[in-house]
Amino acid sequence: MLNKDRLINNFIDMVKIDSPSNKELEMAKFLVNYLNERGIEAKIDDAGEGFGGNTGNVIAHIKGQDSENPICFAAHMDQVMPCLGVKPVIDGNLIKTDKTTTLGADDKAGIAAILEALESVLEDKVPHRDIYLLFTACEESGLNGAKNFKQENLPCKDVVILDAGGPTGVIAYKAPAQETINVTFHGKKAHAGIEPEKGINAIVVSSHAISNMNIGRLDELTTSNIGRIEGGGATNIVTDKVTFTAEIRSHIPERLAEEIEHMKKCCTEAAEKFNTTCEFVNENAYPSFELSKDSYVFKLSEEAIRKVGIEPNPMMIGGGSDANIIANLGYRCAILSVGMYEVHTVNEYVNTDEMYQAAQMVYHMMAL
Repeated sequence: MLNKDRLINNFIDMVKIDSPSNKELEMAKFLVNYLNERGIEAKIDDAGEGFGGNTGNVIAHIKGQDSENPICFAAHMDQVMPCLGVKPVIDGNLIKTDKTTTLGADDKAGIAAILEALESVLEDKVPHRDIYLLFTACEESGLNGAKNFKQENLPCKDVVILDAGGPTGVIAYKAPAQETINVTFHGKKAHAGIEPEKGINAIVVSSHAISNMNIGRLDELTTSNIGRIEGGGATNIVTDKVTFTAEIRSHIPERLAEEIEHMKKCCTEAAEKFNTTCEFVNENAYPSFELSKDSYVFKLSEEAIRKVGIEPNPMMIGGGSDANIIANLGYRCAILSVGMYEVHTVNEYVNTDEMYQAAQMVYHMMAL
């Protein structure tokens, strides 16, 4: 039987382990030890070497009575800063932070649900399918654990990722591609009070470019944002250099390409208008993915959600996750919600009733 108190206690133990992106080694060791203590062989792969992290991904295989339809259950080990010294606060059926750090429900709630389901399946000695576990490193900072993952370590092609926010029941089956953009505008220094006409203010140039861009929600499937802008110094100097970072996301490749070109055009035209230059660099952060609603893993997810007494809520999402990378390696990925809210903020919290429901769903998917 699933044990809610054990689930909660295990979650609290995990969020107290510092695991910022690139520094998840202690969390990885915790998971390997947890699994080893239950007779499950687990290993840490070499993915961390590919991006300079202090650990790779944790991978395990639990042999079952059915090898025909194996399922991998996945979640990520890292969390966004500030996340050192997390002090969880229990408030009824909610676990919150003390407002000085993020909580790490994203994604330790997913890990906790998987571990509780697995422990209960083994404890109850119920027949189960072949089960694979994949706990990735550095998801929050570039999806690097997934990007450096070797397919030979995971022969199973159906993957359930416990990493969606909101109430249980969500099946995220479609997510956009993201393009990251870095722009540098070059101006010309001059004394702002004596001879400003001899200068070219890069702040003015960049402002002109940004004012002509399409920013925000561009349509139902496309978004754009300016994330950071830097440049300038003393007010008596005409600024000669400004840089900014941006992103564009879209479910539609043609729209993504169209908006990249529009943003680039805004930059080049602004540079030409002020008789200067700019550098525009764009790079694909991750591709889009879509899971067929007719796939085995989607239907299995629906069935498990209904067994918990919830109506499945298939959803397109706007964020990226390990699924964007893994799905494009030939895996079929469903992302399920685990009851986490206000993630990436110091107001983050998890609803323990919903986290328990997520564990129940995973249990039903593991058991035959």
